[in-house]
Amino acid sequence: MDLLEKYIHEHSSAEDSLLHELDRQTHLRVLNPRMISGHIQGKLLELIVKMFRPKNVLEIGTFTGYSALCMAAGLENDAVIDTCEVDDELESLAQTFFDRSPYGHKIHLHVGSALDVAPKLGKQFDLVFMDGDKREYPAYYDMLMDGGLLHSGSVILADNILWYGKVVQPVAHNDHHTQALIEFNRRVREDERVESVILPLRDGINIIRVK
Repeated sequence: MDLLEKYIHEHSSAEDSLLHELDRQTHLRVLNPRMISGHIQGKLLELIVKMFRPKNVLEIGTFTGYSALCMAAGLENDAVIDTCEVDDELESLAQTFFDRSPYGHKIHLHVGSALDVAPKLGKQFDLVFMDGDKREYPAYYDMLMDGGLLHSGSVILADNILWYGKVVQPVAHNDHHTQALIEFNRRVREDERVESVILPLRDGINIIRVK
């Protein structure tokens, strides 16, 4: 951690002890632990939820549950999160921490692709945190925007949108992750139904609001 990052951590609200433990367990037990949202992004998600006050939240990509717990901490009592994770091996770890959290009852964990799960939930979502398979970002966007899952004022937070800076570099023909993210960002920019801004926090978050 460099000095500036250390300063940011020290001058932001402290990380909850359960989240700190989940971060540690993720790094000990899971491949690619850097995929976890972490303290600063997690606090941002919590504050965004507190500001927007959504009733129905969709998370695409649970991983070990850190971001879901952060958003749940910001939810009002009657609000819920439906979170979708394709890797069933992560289910037990995430659910264990949900069960230990005072906010865990607000989180409904679904094992399976969001492309299959979300349309069957029969809901419109006020907030979506998109952090699943980067190759499927364009498909997620089409599902949300064309499938009746959003309404005017709904917000999508699309994570990892800068993809380690690869979106501005020459793209290899077999780099399907970067290709999909570039296509996703292009679709959002050209879609007159939304307004958006990319926040360069960590690996980039595209904040998209439906008009």
